[in-house]
Amino acid sequence: MNKNRLNSDLISILHLMLKIRMIEERIADSYSDGKMRCPTHLSVGQEAVPSVLSSFLNEKDLVVSTHRGHAHYIAKKGSIPRMIAEIYGKSTGCSSGKGGSMHLIDKSVGFMGTSAIVGNSIPIGVGLAMGLKLMGSDRISVIYFGDGATEEGVFYESLNFAAVRELPILFVCENNLYSVYSSLSCRQPKEREIFKVAQSMGVNALKMDGNDTIGLLENLDPIVNKIRTTSKPSFIECDTYRFREHCGPNFDDDLNYRNEEEIKLWKDRDPIHNLANKLGLTQNDIANIKESINAEINEAFDFAEKSPFPDTSEVFTGEFSTI
Repeated sequence: MNKNRLNSDLISILHLMLKIRMIEERIADSYSDGKMRCPTHLSVGQEAVPSVLSSFLNEKDLVVSTHRGHAHYIAKKGSIPRMIAEIYGKSTGCSSGKGGSMHLIDKSVGFMGTSAIVGNSIPIGVGLAMGLKLMGSDRISVIYFGDGATEEGVFYESLNFAAVRELPILFVCENNLYSVYSSLSCRQPKEREIFKVAQSMGVNALKMDGNDTIGLLENLDPIVNKIRTTSKPSFIECDTYRFREHCGPNFDDDLNYRNEEEIKLWKDRDPIHNLANKLGLTQNDIANIKESINAEINEAFDFAEKSPFPDTSEVFTGEFSTI
């Protein structure tokens, strides 16, 4: 890739990362108003992986995600007004106001849903990949999940099935080191590396720095191409870090489950600030980008505020029950 093309791609990625962060920061700032009546899991600090990966996906590729799914939804070009409306519980939301922050979907852009259940979306993404293979498509299925999901039995079953059936899947483990307040060190053996678990099950796997935008760009291109051409799964483990609390709009550094030195280390590795510095952008350049993004965010929140709540007659529409 020539330097001009690389810089152009990186500026687009920076713009997307800033958009994701600014949307989530607006959610955090507005949450105390009491109009967002659902739990929300923010990914401030973790914007790089979905922003870079979006460069190699098209509208017809399929994506599933987790409870921390805003960044993945936005990166897949999901509707921002409909996402905000969903968090407000409005009928114009992407799940008709019934799912909230943890249940986002937009099939028109191939975003097939998020789930509040840890690990629950992994087999769904595998099933989607099976369908793509049966259709003889060159589309791929992308499955986002966190390090906590790798402790669920369905994670191993899904990896095994994907390897045996040679399915076109990219497993994306965003390892932010914590499951709520429990660090990785107290949940998994110290000698274990998650990506090596995938390797041991016959899946091509690689570990990378999830905050290194340029490194991600260089590594993800051949990985995605290989999945398309071979129709075989790959796995990436991306080290990253959430800046805010596990669930909610605030910072929880006062709880001391993460020490000050660790927090500073990761904030110094902020993917947005570091990429802006590498590109030589000035504060004025960043301010101009933010100005255009702010206008889009204002429109989205205005849309959500003015949208109606669902009518009571719609309470069971689109719902499934065995009763």
